[in-house]
Amino acid sequence: MDSRLTKTLASVTFGMAVLSGLAFVGTGLTHMLDDGAVCVQTEFWRNATLVPDSVPIGKGVEASGSATRLCQDDPSMAQRAADLGGELPWLLFGFLALFLFSRLLNTVLLEGPFTDAVSRRLSVLGWVVAVGAPLAGLVAGSSQSWLVDSMAPVVGSELAVSGPQVLILAGLAAVIMGKIMREGVRMREDLEGTI
Repeated sequence: MDSRLTKTLASVTFGMAVLSGLAFVGTGLTHMLDDGAVCVQTEFWRNATLVPDSVPIGKGVEASGSATRLCQDDPSMAQRAADLGGELPWLLFGFLALFLFSRLLNTVLLEGPFTDAVSRRLSVLGWVVAVGAPLAGLVAGSSQSWLVDSMAPVVGSELAVSGPQVLILAGLAAVIMGKIMREGVRMREDLEGTI
């Protein structure tokens, strides 16, 4: 592996992790201090046309012509937090994944690619991605579902999971590769001890 390329990739990944962390903090602060309307997109009435009083929306809620966008002009603190819950989990997940990947690349630079430390970092990154993606999707999806339900109470509002859940497979693949690398490192150490 080209060390200059790895070093550049580690630096770029670390920079992206810092930007994602700053976006997490900035979004949280600016959103909680904002006193504007809170809007949410829903697919529930996608094929409906908005006829006055046909969609059961709450007091102070405006719906778009297609009834898929709902806006609360004077949201409660819970609605503002739920709106924030749709963004923050993915920003936190992105920060953690990028930071751990950057550390993995730095370990590759310092110790080489086939070491026990690299295999452990790869496994940790894999578990964070495999568990973090569905967890972030669950938090974001349930926040958005609750927000829609708070603006337009509908019987049978269901829990939703958002985001690219294919990341679970990528995370599990990284965990498996970490275990394979760890066995390879142990076999190499045994072989070196024999010779």
